[in-house]
Amino acid sequence: MPDKRWQSLTAMFFDQAEKLGDKPLLCAKRGGSWQSQSWREVAETITKLARALERLGVEPGDRVVLVSENRPEWMIADFAIMATGAITVPAYVTNTARDHLHILENSGAKAAIVSTKQLARTFLKAAHQSDELEHAITMEPVKLEQQVNVGLHHWDEVLAAEQADVDHYRKRAQDVSRHDIACLIYTSGTGGAPKGVKTHHGAILHNAEGAIEIFRELGLEGNTFLSFLPLSHAYEHTAGQCWPLTIGAEIWYAENLEKLATNMAEAKPTVMVVVPRLFEMLRTRISRAIEKEGGTKAKLFTRAIKLGTKVAKGEQLGFFEKLENFFLTLTVRRKVRGQFGGRIKALVSGGAPLAPDVGYFFEALGLPLLQGYGQTESGPIISVNPPAAPKAHTVGLVFPNTEVRIAEDGEILVRGELVMKGYWRDDRSTEKTLVDGWLHTGDIGCFDEDGHLMITDRKKDIIVNDKGDNVSPQRIEGMLALEDEIAQAMVYGDRKPHLVGLIVPDAEWVRGWAKEAGKNPDGIDLSSDTDLHRAIDKAVTRINARLSNLEKVRKFIVAEEPFSIENEQLTPTLKLRRHVVGGVYGDRLEALYHRGKAKDA
Repeated sequence: MPDKRWQSLTAMFFDQAEKLGDKPLLCAKRGGSWQSQSWREVAETITKLARALERLGVEPGDRVVLVSENRPEWMIADFAIMATGAITVPAYVTNTARDHLHILENSGAKAAIVSTKQLARTFLKAAHQSDELEHAITMEPVKLEQQVNVGLHHWDEVLAAEQADVDHYRKRAQDVSRHDIACLIYTSGTGGAPKGVKTHHGAILHNAEGAIEIFRELGLEGNTFLSFLPLSHAYEHTAGQCWPLTIGAEIWYAENLEKLATNMAEAKPTVMVVVPRLFEMLRTRISRAIEKEGGTKAKLFTRAIKLGTKVAKGEQLGFFEKLENFFLTLTVRRKVRGQFGGRIKALVSGGAPLAPDVGYFFEALGLPLLQGYGQTESGPIISVNPPAAPKAHTVGLVFPNTEVRIAEDGEILVRGELVMKGYWRDDRSTEKTLVDGWLHTGDIGCFDEDGHLMITDRKKDIIVNDKGDNVSPQRIEGMLALEDEIAQAMVYGDRKPHLVGLIVPDAEWVRGWAKEAGKNPDGIDLSSDTDLHRAIDKAVTRINARLSNLEKVRKFIVAEEPFSIENEQLTPTLKLRRHVVGGVYGDRLEALYHRGKAKDA
């Protein structure tokens, strides 16, 4: 546990590497088996790569794009770039050539590091059009039939040509300030073109130091993190990479989402950084599997959820309920925890709002799902629920050494070292977002009686109807998506007399419904089947019964396909891109206001 404030991320890493030496740091599966690299080995590789980058002409302040899936080389590349004094520019592996070109042109990157052949093919289409990119290092050999306007170099070859010099780069790290830019992390583009957030060393270290204080009670020694969210996102970059380094933890890299369950059992993580959508899907999958199995197991599971939820909400259990709850911990909860590796101390949720029911569900099963809050512009973490006293309907306590106040219109304003230095080459947006040192988050919220921060809506996403009333779309969408029939939803109705919706049916539910209805599941036209529409309408009606008149969804259409990263309707962290979805379905949603009479309140 560190007792000092490091002056840079690189100073922190080399300090830790000197202290921890041969202890394992990075672990990934190679050829079917897990292989680890020690702190010393990683430090040596970082300095070799830093030398190679400098030999290619990378200088302090230059930008270097990093395109890779989560793997040990991601962390090595990130710190090698920073060790030269340059700035890392992470890019999503789901980016199109157009996305890459925007980042290359906006950042003015001089070099790039790319992992696989497939990612390189997409990236090089953009690189060929870039005026400033000079070199690209690929982790896998790439052969091109035609030359591109970028010098290509192979990772293994550039490393083999260099000698490790840890002492040299450890000393150089002392010249880096907490105010210096560490990385340009591009926003996920929920509202338009991504902007490069100038994130300084101090912002990330501030986040790590705050996490150390809040999670100290869990024990900061001997922790293992399982990394699976995109490292190109500020949340995983800070909480899944940099924070573990500050506490000397091991970082294991999941193979992919499909193998996540297997990897959890193998890695036995103590901490995982997660997003709500993943656990909403897990909750549905677990509940359906138990319901399908039925019998005693289903009854015990249901009872574990009921009693566990009471405890999570701070309600008192009777004497016999306590005995029953203890038995359920030894049986039901132990088995569920075992599926997550058996050592989970905390699942820290961020990136989007978490429905309280989902938080209570996993807490009831012995898996503490702690909701936090932040944004790319704040390092990114502003607050998180403390393990000892979590409140699932809040985003927890504000990090130490952070100021948060609520503006007159309800907007959350943040000030402190965690706040970005501004948007890269975008003074206009910077001036709108940073006012007198305060970060205007665009989120609406308040504090509860215990000082926990509550997010009530996204200022930019608030729907204002034709009478001037404000409506929270995220709240309604979250309620709809928790119904069995519905996988995803988007609410629409700005400057309109009432709300309408776009519904993505749950694929598994559709198959079951089709079987009961005597229909071929593969032959159903989701957007026009009237029987399916009536069945989904029952779920919408159930939710409407719990909503005010302003919030009721009066009509809806059914989407032709799920919102996904591939069709660009979701960001890589599963946030809804409203402007993209609106562009696809806007005409059909508008038509709902001119077709018949809206449903009665």
